[in-house]
Amino acid sequence: MKVDTPEFRSLFTPGFKILLDLFSKHEYELRIAGGAVRDILSGQVPKDVDFATTATPDQMKKMFTDEGVRMINMKGEKHGTITARIEDENFEVTTLRIDVTTDGRHAEVQFTTDWELDANRRDLTINSMFLGSDGTVYDYFGGYDDLKVKKVAFVGDPTKRIQEDYLRILRYFRFFARISEDPDKHDPSTIAAIKDNINGLERITGERIWMELSKILAGNFVFHTVSKLLEVGAAPFIGLPAQPNLVELQVVCKRTEGLNPRPVTLLASLLASEEEMMLLHGRLKLSSIDRDLGRFITAFRNKSLGLKDCQKMMLRPDANLSDTRVYISELFKYEAKLECLDQFLKWEPPKFPINGNTLKENDVPSGKPIGRVLKALKNSWIDSDFTKTSEQLLNELPDVMRTLNIKPTNVK
Repeated sequence: MKVDTPEFRSLFTPGFKILLDLFSKHEYELRIAGGAVRDILSGQVPKDVDFATTATPDQMKKMFTDEGVRMINMKGEKHGTITARIEDENFEVTTLRIDVTTDGRHAEVQFTTDWELDANRRDLTINSMFLGSDGTVYDYFGGYDDLKVKKVAFVGDPTKRIQEDYLRILRYFRFFARISEDPDKHDPSTIAAIKDNINGLERITGERIWMELSKILAGNFVFHTVSKLLEVGAAPFIGLPAQPNLVELQVVCKRTEGLNPRPVTLLASLLASEEEMMLLHGRLKLSSIDRDLGRFITAFRNKSLGLKDCQKMMLRPDANLSDTRVYISELFKYEAKLECLDQFLKWEPPKFPINGNTLKENDVPSGKPIGRVLKALKNSWIDSDFTKTSEQLLNELPDVMRTLNIKPTNVK
């Protein structure tokens, strides 16, 4: 089978043509690999393109060096990957390989020139295909047939594939939601293999789990996919409580249709409290903004916060302006307060009319006293719905300083 579609032809950038010529000149075979082939056969332009080759890493390094091609990011070399920089593009090229030993997380690899052996070590049939520069599709395990009928299946024995890397459990669910047209049409034997090996997820780092789980939460059929993931017993191994709130997840998924919520916004619906959010963070090692977004939603959902409340919250002295804007926007999505969301996104925060220099000129001592006075005056300004002028705030200064037990620099 050959392809000659606009999606395929879009790959032929000047840099790619140079790469092809180099491998041809040195008599090494080069093919497009994995997900990019799947996307092209699905009628999509791939976002990322990986390449596979019969050349070893040492052979590639010599070839690129001899041809004056710069190589970057050499960390992938032990896994057979060399990244070439050509015409301002990066090309990741990986030597064909087989997994000699695995521990469910990492593999010791051995290089090969056998394309079928390399395809055999890949996770899913739809990700195991190669594509030649002439458009020839190399499909050793029926990936194209599975793609046509929207089927997601492991290459060969599901148990063996899963035990090579337990993260493949989450990858299965991610691609199922992406490819399938029926959210419940799982192959029973595949689900049985996943269920039998679900505890292997405890070996996987939180960062890798979140990388896949966040994509599931940003994909199709979120409620159905997460429900199935919990049904096979994943909750304790990915940091979720024993009884996640699936009813709330279903409600929030429905509310947020078309609003593009962040993955953590949906994930928070499964949790009962900030404490559960922090336990989840302990497992997944979330970024600070994702961690605090989850805490914010679990703390303030169902508190009937209106637009004014959130505007004031955003301008509190201890608030990070940009992060708090994200938290509030996501909370309005979570609660489907669309009018508040629209007004909030259009709202430009007013500028606080007092600064440290103004306070110095009015006899407030430098250092911590200025910060304390600024905080008190800003809270007063916020409580006035941002209406107090600098003159009105300075009139409050003597009372504020007395309350804070701060003596002016020049006592009159």
